[in-house]
Amino acid sequence: MTDAAGFTRQGRVWKFGDDINTDLIMPASVFRLPRSEHHKLAFEAIRPGWVKAVRPGDLIIGGRNFGTGSSRPVGAVLRACGVAGIVAESVNGTFLRNCLNESIPAISGAGVAALFEDGDTARVDFLSGEVDNLTRGRAMTGQGLPPALADIVASGGVIGMLIKEGYIENAPFRAASG
Repeated sequence: MTDAAGFTRQGRVWKFGDDINTDLIMPASVFRLPRSEHHKLAFEAIRPGWVKAVRPGDLIIGGRNFGTGSSRPVGAVLRACGVAGIVAESVNGTFLRNCLNESIPAISGAGVAALFEDGDTARVDFLSGEVDNLTRGRAMTGQGLPPALADIVASGGVIGMLIKEGYIENAPFRAASG
């Protein structure tokens, strides 16, 4: 069972609207780049220059159906950008798992989009679902992460959890060449 340590995150808000799909987060053109550069085009179609402005620890506040679309590895892209967590009106299930796999907590909370503007400071307790806008003095409670999903985040993502529980080796297996 996960304890509360590390599940309260505070940071600057980047607000996005409804139906932000994975193509907008990670455009198809990134697949021609080395994996280490995939994050450099995040949100470029709707927020040119966002990657240069986002800082480690920033939080995303989204509208309805955030992360809809394909199963592109958007969690890895957002992790590389420094995003510390996501709260949206509703979060697409595949997107949620992609984020959790990279140890990025993501929760839903009806009414959260109306609480924030770009640049506000948010404090989010991802276990309880408590969301505070520290800039404007507003608060709400959304759906906290269920314990099993919180355990994935606390383990450093799905690979970290598999290592922790002994299902895979800490160092990747390397086949002998010959």
